[in-house]
Amino acid sequence: MARCVWITGASSGIGLALAERMMRDGWIVAGSARSAGRLEDLAERHQGRFFAYPLDVTDADAAAVIVARIREEQGGLDMAVLAAGTHKPVEIEDFRIETFRDLIGINLMGVVNCLAAVTPGFIATRSGHVAVVSSVAGYGGLPTASAYGATKAALINLTEALKPDFDRNGLKLQLVCPGFVRTPLTDRNTFPMPFLMEPEDAAQAFYRGLQSDRFEITFPRIFAVLLRLLNMLPYSLYFRFLKQGTGK
Repeated sequence: MARCVWITGASSGIGLALAERMMRDGWIVAGSARSAGRLEDLAERHQGRFFAYPLDVTDADAAAVIVARIREEQGGLDMAVLAAGTHKPVEIEDFRIETFRDLIGINLMGVVNCLAAVTPGFIATRSGHVAVVSSVAGYGGLPTASAYGATKAALINLTEALKPDFDRNGLKLQLVCPGFVRTPLTDRNTFPMPFLMEPEDAAQAFYRGLQSDRFEITFPRIFAVLLRLLNMLPYSLYFRFLKQGTGK
């Protein structure tokens, strides 16, 4: 029987690229996103491999219904990749409460809602795999990413805290921290993006990581290592490097 993965944020960006990569390897993809039209187009193009499950991840009740439907209609669920998210640049001259509320609702609470929907079934069977998509932007504060980075830092903390619980229940939990990948979200950035990856290359690295025993999946690794090192510097040097790198 083919394995089934639920991917949120599956209609574009990394989520879409990963869905296409996993389908090539024989996975059944249950894809969720708010854009029902794009999902239906994917289901039409990949008949029998991709199934559309439109969802607004900010709706916890709807997430629970979708997971129940996937389990029933696909005969079970093996993995959940929680990749739905968005990005809105923030500068102090246009600092809006609504921006933070929106990003927290989608990026952070969206993952919480999906975790609450999917983990009871995994715990009951002591079998399952969850990948939470954060970002290297969660490692430390970056210009224009005060809202986005805050949600991604929270996801890193959340996933680290849940890892022992998943281990205790015989489940696999992984944290995914991509660098810059060419997507509609990164197209909004107005600063240089070092080590920018194409979605297909990112999806290959992502999928390879899912098959490993590593807790954290990062790509490109060199960029993640550099940011880790940057965040170990004293603030005087940290902000100097940021200004040189971004011009902000």
